[in-house]
Amino acid sequence: MLTRRSLVKAGLAGLGSAQALLASTTAAEVSAGRRPFRIAHLTDIHIQPELESAKGLASCFAHVQSLAERGDEPVDLIITGGDTIMDCMEAGRDRTQTQWDLWKKVKADACSLEMRSVVGNHDVWGWTKSKAKTTGAEPLYGKAWACEQFGRALPYESFDRGGWHVVLLDSVFPHGEGYIGTLDDAQWDWLERDLAAVPATTPVLIVSHIPILSVHPLATAAAGAPGKDGKPSFALSGGLVHVDHPKFQALFARHPNVKACLSGHLHIVERIDFGGVTYLCNGAVSASWWKGKHRGTDFGYAVVDLCHDGTLECRYVPYGWTART
Repeated sequence: MLTRRSLVKAGLAGLGSAQALLASTTAAEVSAGRRPFRIAHLTDIHIQPELESAKGLASCFAHVQSLAERGDEPVDLIITGGDTIMDCMEAGRDRTQTQWDLWKKVKADACSLEMRSVVGNHDVWGWTKSKAKTTGAEPLYGKAWACEQFGRALPYESFDRGGWHVVLLDSVFPHGEGYIGTLDDAQWDWLERDLAAVPATTPVLIVSHIPILSVHPLATAAAGAPGKDGKPSFALSGGLVHVDHPKFQALFARHPNVKACLSGHLHIVERIDFGGVTYLCNGAVSASWWKGKHRGTDFGYAVVDLCHDGTLECRYVPYGWTART
């Protein structure tokens, strides 16, 4: 396989020429089925002016883009999995602007790969009106600011790449001054029509911020009120996992070409194989919000290989960052 290093050693005049030839070569390899389509899933970045998070994100981007130089396959696409900025649900306009400006600068300065993005709960401006001092009438209120940053009109979309159909969901909806994991009726209608239009032979990858299915909320749940039968129960937060997951199970049963669901939000690494679908929660670029590891999960990102036979391989990659004080 050609890598950037091998191209430079072969005597190409400059790194720009090497990058262009490598990109065209690897794209042809994907199209010809000689290698999988590779996604880097960077979730829960939480960029902020504090804790040198901008340097941390730049380090992560550099790690992603240097895989080929270390003899690995290159990444074809970055998908950011939500919570791009530290928080704007509770933040005022100035603090929100500062965070998005920092994101744009690091992205422009440190990342040359194509990128698609999912909206996370911390990317939604002003839903906690009492703290953000918003009214709800602001032009960029709610998800509008994030959509502007990501260059699209809606907070969800789908596209075809590498022989797969990829769906980016909007899994965050208001609940009081907070949120829950769910889809609204309009997005459910769109998703059902979108999947119905995909050939049965085309594998589907779904990406959400909040996990559609997860064990983590159960593993960390507090005791709840007894059920109808009087037996003890667990109290699970609707902010940690999709409350409409049974509806997803019914949808996926009708579309067995849905192969995998990627998520973030929990800052842990988790894999569940259930009902013919693989559910992957892929840690966090920021680990414990840039303060250190979170429940043993290091600062990292996931490398996801979408294979032409409809299978998927995923590994979590620490990128060598340590917390700054």
